[in-house]
Amino acid sequence: MTAPNVVRDERPAFATHAVGAIVAIKLLLMLAVVNRYGYFRDELYYLSCSEHLSWGYVDQPPLVAALTWAVRHTLGSSLFALRLLPALAGCASVLFAALIAREMGGRRIAQVIAALGVLASMIFLGLDHLLTMNAFDPPLWMACSYIVLRIQRTGNERLWLGFGAVSGLALLNKYGIAFFAVGIVAGLLLTPMRQSLTRPWIWLGGALAVLIALPNFIWQMHRGFPFLELMHHIRMSGRDVSFGPIGFLWQQFFMLNPLCAPAVILGVAWFFTSRGKSYRALGWAYLVTLTIMIALKGKNYYLAPIYPLVFAAAGIALEQFATARRTRPWRMRLVDVYVGLWMITSLLLMPLALPVLSVEHYIAYTRTMHLAPPKLEHQPEGPLPQIYADMHGWPEMARAAADYYHSLPAGERAKTAIFAENYGDAGAIDFFGAQYGLPKAISGHQTFWYWGPRDFTTESILVLGDDDPSWWQKHCSSLTVAAELHHPLARPDENLPIYHCRGLDMDMKQFWPKTRHFS
Repeated sequence: MTAPNVVRDERPAFATHAVGAIVAIKLLLMLAVVNRYGYFRDELYYLSCSEHLSWGYVDQPPLVAALTWAVRHTLGSSLFALRLLPALAGCASVLFAALIAREMGGRRIAQVIAALGVLASMIFLGLDHLLTMNAFDPPLWMACSYIVLRIQRTGNERLWLGFGAVSGLALLNKYGIAFFAVGIVAGLLLTPMRQSLTRPWIWLGGALAVLIALPNFIWQMHRGFPFLELMHHIRMSGRDVSFGPIGFLWQQFFMLNPLCAPAVILGVAWFFTSRGKSYRALGWAYLVTLTIMIALKGKNYYLAPIYPLVFAAAGIALEQFATARRTRPWRMRLVDVYVGLWMITSLLLMPLALPVLSVEHYIAYTRTMHLAPPKLEHQPEGPLPQIYADMHGWPEMARAAADYYHSLPAGERAKTAIFAENYGDAGAIDFFGAQYGLPKAISGHQTFWYWGPRDFTTESILVLGDDDPSWWQKHCSSLTVAAELHHPLARPDENLPIYHCRGLDMDMKQFWPKTRHFS
């Protein structure tokens, strides 16, 4: 009797202790600042969405709302509770970078450099601090990349089913995975892995991804694809800062760490060397996805989820340089110095991405260093950049609305609606207003519009966030200033008066369709 064949695992040993230490540092760093500043605008919106669970929302698929619901009903709605999941997702991104490096043949040095690259990148520090869709995209994209590598290495085509399952879940998180999937298909076509396209498993995996994402597609279809309407309005408004090809490439380096540019270039180039040939499909996937993002004038961070893969390849390239045959000690020292300078630069830039400093120290630091994060939207800014300003002013807004609301006679108060012009104001009223006895907000912005005006009439409405009250002046029998808002750290466009409209000259059936705006 012959012994069964045993497939030998030829992958290098995993650098468990070193990578584990880096993951632990990532988690501790995220948790150390979890209560800094306050709730972010989008976090307040997702809290409201979690009270209206659905297969879709105007501006995002359903996963982030479902996760927010799960957190609220287990850990609560504190900043620690909400931001624990993105912190763990960030740790997963670090871990995947090391695992992918190992899967492509990288030993300890490569795995550590890959993990450090993710740890020290500004964009991941910022995204992993907040409960948003963006925190979950990198580990989902990297799970897909890891599966592709396993298929290439083992020849197990059934793993395309796993790729499909993860891709479907990623589509329920954010639609950007579709561009990465296009990049992977292009990578398959341009390499010997194209043989997978002649077999059933990749098509079954694609069908599984579509099946998982189908409920969200149906939700969008039944409402005339409001997400596409939103994207059209954003593009026409010129809200987002757009970059040309050179500007977009520079933004990639800056959002990661300016000193990472050599590593990124090395990582991408490594896929097109003889040693990286086996994994070239993913190198093409990066280039194709990058090209798509440039062509569509996407925001700089839309490509962020792919960079753990690039750092894994960069780690291997640097390891091969440092340990090449006939190596010289200076090579290893050069890599050590480069990685060390990379980490030091990240420490210097960290306050731009993560609130490690108090507000006062942050303002002083950026003025002294003449530093500022890049603007992503054409929005007015105060002493803080948009990402930090959006964490200030919300409790004060709710308190000001509550003070006026409770000054009204009981009869009028009972029928007074709180109308918010944007989802940030509406989310703040929903979350902070409960402690002051305020009703839930109504709004025509984004998915709030689908939740409707409930049973309110147009007799008495508090209006938040309107920078031009002329429409209300025209249609209200009286319009008065209910409260003034002057938070020094909030966005300037949030320091707007709260108005009280009495006697709107139309009923709610006439009024509500006019409020709809997806922007």
